[in-house]
Amino acid sequence: MTVDAHHHVWDLSVRDQDWIGPDSPIRRDFTVADLAPEARAAGVDRTVLVQTITVPEETPEFLALAAAHALIAGVVGWTDLTRPDIADELARLRELPGGRYLKGIRHQVQGEPDPDWLLRPDVRRGLAAVAEAGLVYDLVVLPHQLPACAKAAAALPQLTFVLDHLGKPPIASGALEPWAADVRALAAHPNTVCKLSGMVTEADPASWTVDDLRPYADAVLDAFGPARLMFGSDWPVCTLAAGYGDVLDAARQLVPAREHRQVFEDTAVRVYDL
Repeated sequence: MTVDAHHHVWDLSVRDQDWIGPDSPIRRDFTVADLAPEARAAGVDRTVLVQTITVPEETPEFLALAAAHALIAGVVGWTDLTRPDIADELARLRELPGGRYLKGIRHQVQGEPDPDWLLRPDVRRGLAAVAEAGLVYDLVVLPHQLPACAKAAAALPQLTFVLDHLGKPPIASGALEPWAADVRALAAHPNTVCKLSGMVTEADPASWTVDDLRPYADAVLDAFGPARLMFGSDWPVCTLAAGYGDVLDAARQLVPAREHRQVFEDTAVRVYDL
């Protein structure tokens, strides 16, 4: 059994995905019906659906999708962490159709100009409410924002932080530092977890190899250990560089076989309470 702990869906007739370029191959609809045969062929039986844009309507839609599709075992949604009634809003989301599938919250911190956005008092108050609600917080950040992630994890030990896409290391350039040191500093906090995801699109999408990815996968395996590492496809964004099955196959090559059960199932089930 394999869990894909990170994928997306979108319908451009419902709303635009303004982060996708006009000529991008992924500027089209991607649905659960598109994902299901790919997942089945790869041996994936459960997934976590992750938010894509910062609008409040998306999370209820994703919860309804989870209720309607057995493949989706959990949802990481979005809500405004800085709203004064954040605790009430999280409770409201849990009461919606499919609300039991809400497992975490995410915000596009990578787009925030303030590298210390996570440390703002209003944001920290929201993060504390996420923890109080029994949810986790996904971190989609750029490498220069990793130090703030470590400070947030230290300040909120009651909250589990999940680092998406390894913190987007500069794989295409081959550089490891200071990214690797900052990842180790984040992983020093026991309330942190990392997703083995998003690597193929940080590498050269046209010519990447498993060996290009290996130093970065080794770094997070060493820092977090297999019990705090989980696989995510980042479908359909990954299709800019590789097919669904190819991404999973690459990840399986990067993780020692004795650690597959943890990275490809157990960590995601435990962290997201699937």
